Order: sequence, then C-alpha cells, then structure tokens
Amino acid sequence: MLKLLLFLTIVAASVIADDKVEVYATSMDTKDNIVTADGEVVVIYQDYQLSAKKAIYDRNNGELELFGNIRANKGGNVKLLGEYAKLNIAKKERTFKPFYMLEQTSDVWISGDGSYAKDVDVDVDTGVMSGCDPNNPIWKMEFTSSDYNTDTMWLNLYNARIYIYDIPVFYTPYFGYSLDTTRRTGLLPPMVGFSSKEGLYYEQALFIAESNWWDLELKPQIRTNRGSGLYTTFRFVDSKVSKGHLTAGYFKEKEDYFLENEIANKKHYGFNFLYENSDVINEWFSTSFKGQSGLYADVVNINDVEYINLSTNDTTKNATTYQLLSRINLFYNTDENYFGAYFKHYKNLKLSSNETTLQNLPTAHYHRYLDTFFEDHFIYSFDIMSNNYYRSLGKSATQTDINIPLTLQTSAFEELLNLSYEANLYAQHTLFTGDEDSANPSVYEYENGIFARNYHVLSASTQLTKAYEESTHVIDFGAKYQREGSKTESGYYEDYKDYQDFCSIDANKLNAICSSSYPFRDFYNISDIEENMQLYFSHYLYDSEGKQIFYHRLSQNYSYEDVGGGAGELENELDYQITDSVNFYNNMFYNYDESAFSKNFNKISYVDSSFNLGLSHMYQNSFDIADPESEISYVTSSLNYKFNSHYSYNFRLDYDLERSEKKSLEVGFLYQKRCWDFGLTYLENNRPILNNSGDSDSIYDRYIYVTIRLKPIMKNDGGLSGFMFRLPDKSETN
Repeated sequence: MLKLLLFLTIVAASVIADDKVEVYATSMDTKDNIVTADGEVVVIYQDYQLSAKKAIYDRNNGELELFGNIRANKGGNVKLLGEYAKLNIAKKERTFKPFYMLEQTSDVWISGDGSYAKDVDVDVDTGVMSGCDPNNPIWKMEFTSSDYNTDTMWLNLYNARIYIYDIPVFYTPYFGYSLDTTRRTGLLPPMVGFSSKEGLYYEQALFIAESNWWDLELKPQIRTNRGSGLYTTFRFVDSKVSKGHLTAGYFKEKEDYFLENEIANKKHYGFNFLYENSDVINEWFSTSFKGQSGLYADVVNINDVEYINLSTNDTTKNATTYQLLSRINLFYNTDENYFGAYFKHYKNLKLSSNETTLQNLPTAHYHRYLDTFFEDHFIYSFDIMSNNYYRSLGKSATQTDINIPLTLQTSAFEELLNLSYEANLYAQHTLFTGDEDSANPSVYEYENGIFARNYHVLSASTQLTKAYEESTHVIDFGAKYQREGSKTESGYYEDYKDYQDFCSIDANKLNAICSSSYPFRDFYNISDIEENMQLYFSHYLYDSEGKQIFYHRLSQNYSYEDVGGGAGELENELDYQITDSVNFYNNMFYNYDESAFSKNFNKISYVDSSFNLGLSHMYQNSFDIADPESEISYVTSSLNYKFNSHYSYNFRLDYDLERSEKKSLEVGFLYQKRCWDFGLTYLENNRPILNNSGDSDSIYDRYIYVTIRLKPIMKNDGGLSGFMFRLPDKSETN
C-alpha cells in the first residue's frame, strides 16, 4: 500500500504562486535542505504527472531530479519517457535524457539523445521521428536537431533524412510539421512529377489560416520544359448560413514549348467564384421573414481550357468542354409562393469573340403553388417567367411566359379509376431591342409579338396494390389524351410561323439546317401541341422493409397529326435489384420510322464489402443527316477491389466504340498500413486542347502516379497524389 510520506509545495519569489510541486513516495530522507525520495515516486507539476524510481529535491536552488524508468504525462495527450530528468521550478527549465515523446492525438513519436525545455519551447538533440510502431518503424525521419513548441504544437526538424525500411530515400535541410490537427498556417506536402515533354514538375503548396473564418492556399508550380504558374484558392465562411471560395490562377508557357506545340495562347489565366447563402434575405437585410431564401453564385472566366488542365497534375480532373456557364440564382420561397431571379452568362472558348452569343441576364420568376377548391376536385397554379436575352452584336429580346394549368379531378368505382381534365392556358410576349442582323439587315425584321393558346389533357388511370407475406406489388397504368385548343399569334410569331412549321416537320433531321439558315429561331421557342395519346404502364415490387426490388415502366405515344403522325418512340425503363449486391438498369427508346433504337442505355453493377464493379454502355442516334457525329456508342467500366484491410485495386476504362477510340484508362493498387500508404497507378487520358488556329484538338497522355503517404504527416486528399511520371506520347490513340 502506498504510504504518503511527503507532500511538498514550493513557492519561490521568482515563481508564480500557481507553480507548485507535489511529490509522493514510499520513503524519504532529508539532509542539508536536500530531500531524497525513493520507491514509487510520483510528481505532480502544473499539467505534468511524472513517476520515477528515485527523486532528489534541492531546496536551495529549486531543482528536482528524477532517476530511473521515468514516465511523464502532459495534458492527457503527450507522454514522455526517459532515464534522467531535471526540473528547475524557479527557471521553468526541464531536461530529459534520453528523450522520448508520444503525441497521442497525431500518433507521432520523437526519440532523441536528450532534450532541454524552457517555458513552451523544447529542444531535442539528435534523434528520430515517426508515426509507426517504434519497435520496427516502416518509415522514420532522422534529424540532427529539433525544436518543438508545446503551445502551437509545431515541430521543426533540421537535416532530416527519410528512411523506408532503413533505406534512405529523401533528404531535406529543414522539415516543419504541426502535430495539431486543427487548421493552421504551414507548408503542405509537395507534388512531384516528371515528363520527357514537360520536364520536371514540382508544386509546393502553402496553406495560410490566420483566422477561423478564412484560409488561403497558394500553389506555385514549375514545369521545367514548359513554364511556370501560380494557382490560389481563398475559402471563407462569412456567417452561419453562408460560405464561398475564390480560385484564380496564371500560367505562362516558355517560348520554345509554345511554338513547338502550336498552343493557342502563351498565357493561361482565369478565376472561379463560388458562393452560397441559405438565408440571404434575413442575413443581409436584418429581416425576420419566415420563408426560405437563398443565393447561389458560380461565376467563371478563363481564356482557354489549358488553364484548367494545368491547375493540377491529376489528369482525371482535366476539362473536356469548351463551354463556360456562369450562374447567379436568388430565390425566396414560402408554402404558397416562390420568387426567383436568375442570371446566366455563356462563353464559348472556341470563339474569338462572344459578341453574338445570347446571354440570359436576368430571368425573373414567380410561381404560385398548387391550390384546391371543392374538396380537392379543382386544382390550379400560376407561373410567370420573364427572360432578358441580351447580346452586344445583333438582336436582343425580352420574353415573358405565362402558364396557368387548371385541373378537375375525381374518382369512380370506389376510387379504382382516377379521372381528370386539365386546361392549360399559355401565353408568350416578345419585345425586341438592339440592331438588325448586320449580315442581312433587310431580310430578317423583328416585330414585337404575342402568342397565346390553350390545350386540353384528359387522363384516366388506376393503381392496384397487392400485399404478400414478404413483398408488396404495385401496378399503375393509364392513358392521357392531349389536344390543342385555340391560339392567336401577332407580330413576330405570325411573321415566322410558316418557317417554324417547315423546320418542325422533322426536327431531328432539319434542326442544324434550320438553325443556320433561319437566325429568327434564336428567339422562336414555341413548340406545336400535337394531338396525341400516351399510354403508360408501370409496376413496382417492394420487400417487407419497403426497399424497392423491381421497377418497370413502358410508355408509348401515338400522334394523330396529318404530318409526322403515327406511333412515337416506345420507351422502356427497368431497374432491377437482382440481389443485395447486383443491380441492373436499362432505359431505351425505339424509333418505328427508322426501325432502330434512338437510345439504349444499360448498366450493371455489383457492390459488396470487397467489390465495387460497374459496367455501362450508352448508344444514342439522333438520325440527323446534317450531323456526322449524330451516332454515339460509349462504354464505361470500373472495378474497385478491396482484398483485405491493407490491399486494394482499381481499374477504369472508357471507350468510344463508334470511333474505335480509347478515352481513358486507369489501373492501379494501393497498400495501406496504419502509418503509411503506397500506391502505383497507370493512367491514360484523351484530353482536349485549343491549337493556335482556333480549332479544337486532343492530346493522348500517359502517366504513372506513385503514391507514398507517410501518415499522419501526409493527408489523403481523395485524388491521385505523390510523384507523377509522364510517358512519351503515343503515335496512335487506341
């Protein structure tokens, strides 16, 4: 039984009154102001708890020495070990020999010949740092000296050498790392790569977080044969309901690389601003409206697609489109009403100027939600939307659409049959502004106009439900008959309705011709209401827990029009959860006129604790004689296999069957341990570029990614990271 023999409190004139030392031991001897304690010595000093075999305290100078099997705990997170320790209470100095520290939050340990600490600063002599098992660490970092701040938890190592299984792999004169898991300023792990074409790639990111509401990431990079640049991201949270980030960058090509590869632009630059606020009106105007308001902004501007492709060494994130869309959406919503304002700006990177591109700035929207009369037998709603289509060169217009659907509904035969009649009132007004078409100013004249019409929909449907012991089957089928009522046209709509009727005979085949031959169609978006009948059938199967097992839907339209009438495309949709792991999905459209499928999409997937397999095929044919790329046949496949807790493998292939062209290929593995990851990935990617003639082109890249992640000092960002090696270009893309 531990017998308390000594309780010692020291308060020196030069020490704060809170600095006291409590010493407990099983035996004690005092001579000439020297106190010696033996056997199960326990010392409590500030937030330290120390234990040792022996302790000597000198009352004269306030020094406490500990000997043999020293164990120290600081704040519950830091553990210290040693054979000798000295504490100077007056000077707030601490010495350990040898020194061993374990920071439990980050699982990092440091071992050294000795340490000296004063206040919050700790200096460590020659030693080793790692996050692995200290008995046989897979990786370790040796250093000649080190210092550590216990408040900031920042660790500095000097003349650091990284070893993997005792094999030296990297040297750096300095390495700094925070053992604190909270956000703070510091260097992020570098990204390294090599390409015979672009040379050595090196990116060293700096993370700045001087406040809890914002941070800044600076990512300078160099490609020794190609050029250099800087990308930066500023993230912020300006309130409890809003956040955003701004990304901007600049990259400059070297003259030789620019000329040799016939790149469109020598400089690549741009920005992207994202912002969202889920209660913007109350937040910005200090109101207390009960409705929901929101703001979403996504504003982007770049000079070419290479700006995106150069922002990272992960080619799976390369851009594949030349179309840019910037959006700002603002809305206010209640149970009865919805108000919205939307802004859309388009930019085509292939065009030298976007003066003739129509911009939608802005759209004003009001919607009145469904309301009922006569015990829910009468339903109505109201919707009005006004679009301002603007361009600096050519005609602009403001179009306002009004929709008023009115529905009468009832049931018969004890709710076995549902019947409804819907009258849809629609009107559009167009007000033109701007100059006439500069190429043909006398041919196309635009007069303000109004289009109004109504059309009718009759519906009959039924839904049957049958419950079984372990499942429930639901069948839903019905018919809809649609017919146009009266309509009126004036101005612009009356002038060009004959052209529109001609282009609508077969929209698939004539769309490209009509779009180029008749510029008036930039604003003419009225579609005819066909007299048709839609027949549909669907059924569902649920298990006893309400989980969907099976879903199948058939839909067939039949048109009664004199021109283009007859049976429309037959749609079939199927979603079948074959087992808990296997799922099959199909969606296809059959065109009777062409006696062929216009679309056929199939996907089968298998998911369990070890496998994630997906295989899909998309076939689509618009039957457009003016478009040489109207037929698409595309295969995507992916496989992720987790062999055990350490080994995982991945495979992905995207292939264009129509053009016999491989779009991308990825195969690799990842080995994971508690303290480190090692991975190897081979990647092929067909990425677009813009050449100096303004035409789109593509480059087929091949890369090898080597991932070495020393945990916890390196974090997993979810993408390909580490060292990148670009293989020489292939002469063939398949």
